[in-house]
Amino acid sequence: MHELTRSDFENLLAFRVSLRRFLHWSQTEARAAGLTPAQHQLLVAIKGHRGGQDPTIGDLAGYLLLRHHSAVELVDRAAAAGLVERRSDAEDGRLTRVGLTAHGEARLGKLTPAHLDELQNLAPVLDQLVAGWAARGQRQPRPHS
Repeated sequence: MHELTRSDFENLLAFRVSLRRFLHWSQTEARAAGLTPAQHQLLVAIKGHRGGQDPTIGDLAGYLLLRHHSAVELVDRAAAAGLVERRSDAEDGRLTRVGLTAHGEARLGKLTPAHLDELQNLAPVLDQLVAGWAARGQRQPRPHS
């Protein structure tokens, strides 16, 4: 491992500040659209789930870093708001899948374009951080799975 430099800390600070600003902005946008930040994250997790089926509660808990019972409560509140609906898995009746309603799709559709634009503002900061590591021949951090 190389000796840490002032530039390492400056880059890390710039990234963390940018990330916190994005999260604050995102939470404000969600509230303005009539969603809690957690509901917005839930809708993104459902829509972004890979595969041909809607995610399970367990999938959503993993995406949102929640305990299973907390994910159930979040889905309950989102279902009561008409944003999501539970569906029985066609192949395994023990599984419950969660999908977006038309109302949830519409809310998410209004928020996503601005979020994608805002994420592009983060890219240069992250690029600078990674370029700083590469310039010193450091191994780049591995993405978490």
